[in-house]
Amino acid sequence: MNPLKKGLVTLSLSVIALTGYAKVEFDKTFNDSTLRLDYIFSGNATNQYVSLQAMHASDGWYGRRHNLDRIPLLGNGQLTMTDVTSGDTIYRTSFSDLFLEWLETDEAQTTTRAMQATQNVPMPKQKANVIVTLFNHRNEPTTTLSHVVDPKDILIKRHKPTNITPHRYIHQAGSPKEKIDVAILAEGYTEAEMDSFYVHAQKAVASILSHSPFKDMADRFNFVAVASPSKDSGVSIPRFNDWKSTAFSSHFSTFYSNRYLTTSNVYDIHNVLAGIPYEHLVILANTPEYGGGGIYNAYTLTTARNPMFWPVVTHEFGHSFGGLADEYFYEHQDVMNDTYPLDVEPWEQNVTTMVDFDSKWKDMIKKGTPVPTPVNKAEKYGVGAYEGAAYSTKGIYRPVDHCRMRDNATKDFCPVCARSIERIINFYTVDDK
Repeated sequence: MNPLKKGLVTLSLSVIALTGYAKVEFDKTFNDSTLRLDYIFSGNATNQYVSLQAMHASDGWYGRRHNLDRIPLLGNGQLTMTDVTSGDTIYRTSFSDLFLEWLETDEAQTTTRAMQATQNVPMPKQKANVIVTLFNHRNEPTTTLSHVVDPKDILIKRHKPTNITPHRYIHQAGSPKEKIDVAILAEGYTEAEMDSFYVHAQKAVASILSHSPFKDMADRFNFVAVASPSKDSGVSIPRFNDWKSTAFSSHFSTFYSNRYLTTSNVYDIHNVLAGIPYEHLVILANTPEYGGGGIYNAYTLTTARNPMFWPVVTHEFGHSFGGLADEYFYEHQDVMNDTYPLDVEPWEQNVTTMVDFDSKWKDMIKKGTPVPTPVNKAEKYGVGAYEGAAYSTKGIYRPVDHCRMRDNATKDFCPVCARSIERIINFYTVDDK
């Protein structure tokens, strides 16, 4: 029996093939509505917990309607939905999360914290079991929550939004139920600054769609700009003791890394989007300060007034949409250094520890290219395995010397990153019949 059929956790590091699975038919299994599951992830480096906070229902499902029982990447967390009666897997998704990143910090050794997390899933027609599993950086499951969803449950909050946040489409290729829907939200823009936000949203879409494979597959995407207002202009910069009242309470200095800009107010993000079709999130911060962040299947958050906005927003979208790792590295110890164990293959497709290089881009390296590949021969060999990636100088390798996932000066994604993104796009939009 296929172990995925009963919802058990398996740890495949490569993109999961779109063959060999029992086909789940959306119309027979799910209603055309969205079930929003709000969780609390809590704990410390020793013990972690997942708690269900609330459930919400809204009309329309805007995620994928095929490849329902599989995932494209492992992620640092997974959600699996199984039919209560048969036990068959009917839906799966993978994600990463700010809380899971925090667990790797020194603070997590001595402090217990809790953070919000939200997953949108299609509403099942019958009772379903939902299993949320979190993994550490060794790809080992650390905690699991299992709970039953009854679509008739009277305590599921049924939303009929009347005050939908003002929004406009920047790029619309077709019906939200057939395309990949990306919502671009305003953070730190007052009501009076929304014209500026729309200009920045247009620039963000233009940047993303100027990079392959996004530009070659632009007909698979919708981008909608959502004018979520803030009381104050700008975002919080703790090191300057500058705290703002904004839509999502984002701030720099996440984990004490000055340029890391994130938000923990996940519920507020999804509340603002009520009544608007979306799957993926880009949040634009109204500040010239340099920084940002991108978390796989969570959100991109980047600064819209910085001169590096054009390359950075696409880099961060590479994280949040494509599940790509950073390819840069530090010569000296940093708060984010040494987060990848060298005896485990990372699930991100653009870095490798060589533990399972066959699952990565080994097939893209030309015959005669030495592995590892000397950096001083990068121009000669192109795609290879260059030491230094994912914040560490030793033991982790990147596909090329320079890529959009390494630095802002490089124009494009490398061939390995481009292939990985293309696979993700196809996973969401191509029905494997």
